[in-house]
Amino acid sequence: MSLFTVNELREAAAYVHEYVAPTPTIRWPLLDRATGLSLYVKHENHTRLGAFKIRGGLTFCRYLKTSLGVSRGIISATRGNHGQSLAHAASQSGISATIIVPHGNSVEKNAAMRAWGAEVIEHGDDFQDAAEYAAQHAVAEDLVMVPPFHPELVRGVASYGLELFDAVKKLDRIYVPIGMGSGICSLITVRDALGLDTEIIGVVAEGADAVLQSFRAGKVITTPTANTFADGVACRSPDPAAFEIIKAGASDIVAVSDDQIRDAMCLYFSSCHTLAEGAGAVALAAAIADRERNIGKKTAVILSGANIDRADYARILNGDTQ
Repeated sequence: MSLFTVNELREAAAYVHEYVAPTPTIRWPLLDRATGLSLYVKHENHTRLGAFKIRGGLTFCRYLKTSLGVSRGIISATRGNHGQSLAHAASQSGISATIIVPHGNSVEKNAAMRAWGAEVIEHGDDFQDAAEYAAQHAVAEDLVMVPPFHPELVRGVASYGLELFDAVKKLDRIYVPIGMGSGICSLITVRDALGLDTEIIGVVAEGADAVLQSFRAGKVITTPTANTFADGVACRSPDPAAFEIIKAGASDIVAVSDDQIRDAMCLYFSSCHTLAEGAGAVALAAAIADRERNIGKKTAVILSGANIDRADYARILNGDTQ
C-alpha cells in the first residue's frame, strides 16, 4: 500500500511548485554514447538550493503550522542539503531554524544554511553524532526536532517522482541515492500510488553500506563508520521507518566505490556540462556498473544535488583522489 494517495501527492506537489519549478529530465546524447545506455537524468541539481531536499522542507514546515499549529523553532541534524531545505522552509514560514552539523562539514553548505537564516552549530564526528546532539538540544531549548525521515518530508520530495513519471513513460528502472531514505521512499511511494512496475534500485557508497547490509539481512544494521567523501550518502544507522519502505519496495540495493563516484562526477561534467556532488553522482555510477543489465532498458538516474565545495570539485576534476 502506498504511503499517500495520488491526490495527496499531487496536492503536495502543487504546493511545492509554488516555490520550486519542476526540474528537467534530460537524455544526453554524449552520456548515452559514453555509457552505451539509454539514460534519463532527473536534474534535481537544478532547484534553487541545488538539491531535491528543498521539496520536503516546504511540506514539513507547512504541516507543522497548519496541521499541528506549531510555530516555535525547529532543529535538525544534517550534512547539508536537508539543513538547507529546513532553513529555506523555516524562512518562508516565519520560524527559526537551528541546524547541527558534524565537525569538518562542507564549508559552503554551512554558509548556505546560514544565508537562509539558520543557526549552524558544529558537533561530533559524523551525522549520527550530530543527530544525537540535536535531539538533546531540542529538549533543552524547547525546539521541534525534525527527523531526517518523516512522511511529510516524503510527501514533498515525492513531487520530483511525479515529475519524472509524468515526463518519461514506461521506465524500466530508476537508480536513486540513499542517505536517510526520503529520496528512494518518495519514488517507491509515487510508483506504487500510480500502479507502475518500474524497478527502483537504491545506491550507497561501499564505505557507507549500512542500508545495503540491512537490505540483505532483512533488518536494520548499524555500522560503526560511514567512510565516503559523498556526504549525502554517509549513513551508518538507517531510519527504521524508511527501511521498511525500502525493504518492501526496492528491487535491489547496490554499492559503488568512491573512485566510481568520482568518475561519474567527471562524466556528468564532460558529457552534460552539469555539476554533481558525490551523492548526486552515485546513481549514474551504479547504472554504469550495472551496464549489462541496463542495455536496452529505459533507465533513469537521479542527480540529487550539486552542492560540493569548489576546492573539492576542482581536485576531483583534476583526478586528485586525496
